[in-house]
Amino acid sequence: MPSHIHFIVRSSIGQPSELLRDFKRHTSKRVIEAIESNPQESLKKWLLWMFNRAGKKSAATSKSQFWQHHNKPIELWSEKVIKQKIDYIHNNPVWIGFVVNTEDWKYSS
Repeated sequence: MPSHIHFIVRSSIGQPSELLRDFKRHTSKRVIEAIESNPQESLKKWLLWMFNRAGKKSAATSKSQFWQHHNKPIELWSEKVIKQKIDYIHNNPVWIGFVVNTEDWKYSS
């Protein structure tokens, strides 16, 4: 997805908010490093400017901000809800047209 991600996570220590915090910290550093070090990144200046601008608007960030601070966690309390969310995650890119579901293709002879 171009503006967000979906994932299902379980924390072995019962603190999913800490797991999410660490995930966001690690991935934001690595993505920004990759952008900074890639001489072929055509949007490098703009991307870094946007991350720095977002960081300046946030009291929780000292430099740049890659991830938004709010999350929309959903507790998966039953097998039915887990299946529903997995189906949603798998089909979301299909619904917005990023990928094609080959099961929907019609072949004619």
